[in-house]
Amino acid sequence: MYRICKTIEIESGHQLSKHPDKCRFPHGHTRKVEIELEAAELDANDMVCDFKIVKEVIGDYLESLDHSLCVNTADPMFAKLREVYGERIVPFENEDPTTEVLARVIHDAFARKLEDYRSRPDSRYPMRPEVRIVRIRVWETSSSWAEYHPH
Repeated sequence: MYRICKTIEIESGHQLSKHPDKCRFPHGHTRKVEIELEAAELDANDMVCDFKIVKEVIGDYLESLDHSLCVNTADPMFAKLREVYGERIVPFENEDPTTEVLARVIHDAFARKLEDYRSRPDSRYPMRPEVRIVRIRVWETSSSWAEYHPH
């Protein structure tokens, strides 16, 4: 089995409305997002896939999180924050945007966008159907991460 991992860094904030301490206030992190893929065999170019595919597939979505504030829609401050800051407030429907939740949301977005990419006949870098997502790991700090994998 072969595995690759692409790491993309973003600056993003969140506030955790259910947290009993400081994390309930807006704060930010330099987050590393690791996207790990695997395949049993290498492709015709001797790769699992080209790393460019990962960036192309998830780049726009991660850009929407960069320099944003992720907020639970049930948070009493959500409506006001959205009114003032618009699309830079990213809604999380009735759940706190913890690092665990963020890992799952990024996984789901990547999986959806990857299927779209695979179905495009004009892709410069083809993506074989047997390449699968192993996990999405999101680093909140240099010593703390959460990951999501569907298996």
